[in-house]
Amino acid sequence: MAIMAADVAGYSRLMGTDEEGTLAHLKSFRKTLVDPKIVEHRGHIVKTTGDGMLVEFASAVDAARCAVEIQRGVAEQNADAPQNNRIKFRIGIHVGDIIIDDNDIFGDGVNIAARLEGIAEPGGVCISDDAHRQVRGKVDIPFEDMGSQTLKNIAEPMRVWRMSISGEASSASPQSASFGSLQSRPFPDKPSIAVLPFQNMSGDPEQEYFADGIAEDVLTTLSKIQELMVIARNSSFVFKGQTRDIREIGRILGVRYVLEGSVRKLGNRVRLSAQLIDSLDGSHLWADRFDGGLDDVFDLQDRITQDIVAALEVRLAFGEQARVWRKRSGSPLVYEYFLKGQSFYVNFDRHTHAQARDQLERALEINPVFTPALYTLGFALTDQARFGWEKDRAASYEAALDCATRALAADPGCGEAYTVISYVRTFQRRHDEAVAAGEKAITLSPSGTVAYHMAGMSHGYAGNFRKAALYEEQAHRLCPIHQNQYMVDEARARFHLSDFMAARDIASRVLTEKPRWLTAHSVLVAALWSLGSEDEARVVAKELLVRHPNFSVGRWTRGLPYRRQEDLDTLLNPLRRTGLPE
Repeated sequence: MAIMAADVAGYSRLMGTDEEGTLAHLKSFRKTLVDPKIVEHRGHIVKTTGDGMLVEFASAVDAARCAVEIQRGVAEQNADAPQNNRIKFRIGIHVGDIIIDDNDIFGDGVNIAARLEGIAEPGGVCISDDAHRQVRGKVDIPFEDMGSQTLKNIAEPMRVWRMSISGEASSASPQSASFGSLQSRPFPDKPSIAVLPFQNMSGDPEQEYFADGIAEDVLTTLSKIQELMVIARNSSFVFKGQTRDIREIGRILGVRYVLEGSVRKLGNRVRLSAQLIDSLDGSHLWADRFDGGLDDVFDLQDRITQDIVAALEVRLAFGEQARVWRKRSGSPLVYEYFLKGQSFYVNFDRHTHAQARDQLERALEINPVFTPALYTLGFALTDQARFGWEKDRAASYEAALDCATRALAADPGCGEAYTVISYVRTFQRRHDEAVAAGEKAITLSPSGTVAYHMAGMSHGYAGNFRKAALYEEQAHRLCPIHQNQYMVDEARARFHLSDFMAARDIASRVLTEKPRWLTAHSVLVAALWSLGSEDEARVVAKELLVRHPNFSVGRWTRGLPYRRQEDLDTLLNPLRRTGLPE
């Protein structure tokens, strides 16, 4: 049970200045904002005082979301009010045992929530560490660790977190829009690094893809090293063009080290500059500059990664050096085509996938064994088949497998090729092969976010939902920003594990950023129905049909390659019961 305590900051002063106006404003806030938000998030007002209230929620996630929306709504309504007359709430949230008696609640849970409200800033929210553990990663708001706090009449000091609400409105730029879910993350128990997008110093905006590609290649090479944890591109590249403090980036991503750099390309000459920074104090561990021709670009990248490994004193396993820094060959033109194809591929869309395929095929016409182009084309072909962007799906799947086979012939340690195989075999319903390839990919790419995601997907459709959830969680850790695809599959796995509240919360969070995501919508409907919230499930089902008017359970089912019919029925039966068309 979660308890939310709220009161009005400076209530006595406001009443002394304008009693009638204050009461009218407070009543208006309650009627138009506060009470509706509590109902929306399934809360129940247990007790009210002149300026405050106690509210119980079924989960800390509901309480936190409600608190955030109330505070944002109050801030918007206060925008035109005189500073001295503004009503501002303070809110505290805790989870714990309570005693209900005569429409009142008592207990340590209530006491702690009230004390947390007392140390919150006007317009702010403070939550206990117990509540924070339940909401982290599930609400779109960053947290600030306030450390241990001594609360009045509470015997032991408590760790408290402040929710940073200001500046998180929908006007955020696309690259910062997802930062809301980013609280500080602990460092892992091995060296961890994020590679930021390299700055394009060429003076030509058209060369942006080249600078991004260099940084991504460095990241990919580092992700193959067993004793490193490397943050995924989707998360580290959101800082592109920003001037955030390296220490803040390290806290957001949960990494000790950050690599930043620049690329200058003039004709056939390339200059790479890079520096490795300790995010604890902002100090530089290593920095260097590398010059060469386009023919030398792979050697330049390898020198950067080798120097990073040396600076971090990472010990490589037997044979790992040969696998990680396997000699790559390719003409400058091959690399140009590959980087352009890669830049199209990451902008996930039917049209950009076609453009990516064209560029990658051009690269392979020149060098048929260029491994990065082979496995990226394999991913693109599989996507095109899976999402119906190619008429002959069977032929596209086989072409993707051929790309993976050729990549492994050129580089037997290519983890990405095994990920392509796992992806294809999952949707060909050859589950044992999919699972085996996924596990091999993780072994070869221990920081491979896509490897963990695809392996999790293969386990999920094969019926091992516990391992699916575990792998999707790890993908989320490696990619803490823009991780919706991992969250959707985790939500589905949690549903099959009968953790319906987690499935509901995760799917809801995905839909706040991607309201048209069909799988998230469907899992949310199923989770709500399974929780007994049948009316709400029907409402969400109607919303699904508004966004997807051609939806039918049968049509959607064709894209779900479950091994066991009973697992599929477990997911589909709640959808049918809400009245969604068969």
